[in-house]
Amino acid sequence: MTRCFWCNEDPLYIAYHDHEWGVPLRDAQKLFELLLLEGFQAGLSWITVLKKRARYREVMFGFDVQQLADMSDEYIEQLMQEPGIIRNRLKLNAARRNARAWLQLDDPVALLWSFVGGVPKVNHFKDRSEVPAITAEAEAMSKALKKAGFTFVGPTICYAYMQASGMVMDHTTDCDRYRALTGTMAG
Repeated sequence: MTRCFWCNEDPLYIAYHDHEWGVPLRDAQKLFELLLLEGFQAGLSWITVLKKRARYREVMFGFDVQQLADMSDEYIEQLMQEPGIIRNRLKLNAARRNARAWLQLDDPVALLWSFVGGVPKVNHFKDRSEVPAITAEAEAMSKALKKAGFTFVGPTICYAYMQASGMVMDHTTDCDRYRALTGTMAG
């Protein structure tokens, strides 16, 4: 199978590429989890987060928004001792803050998808040099999320989030997933 340039030989990465990345996601709980994970990834490689995702799910209440919003300072301190996650106080505090901000949104799924007009934006990039790190849509999402009280949602994180959640389809045209997904998307 031909895969995107960024996918290495790690079986976890291959499974993520082949079954998750770029598939349109409209489940609020999963979109919230992915947004937090993208924030945890800031400054690191995505494979680092993937390898820790199962443990994050265990210690972060399955990414239950209300429970994360209610996390105490003491619990965040406990998480700082947890070797199975990325132990960064700013990112852990951001998870709590972002959960609180998420709860204030009337319809987070509609808001997030509004930046692409409610349907996946299908790009037809031939190689990695064409794939942007930031787009106007990602900048608009970042600005709106920051205004709503979110942190760790800069435009680069937002674009990676849009790619991962299938809001934009950036599998390159030589990737087998490009062919599989473009048959199911408009744009």
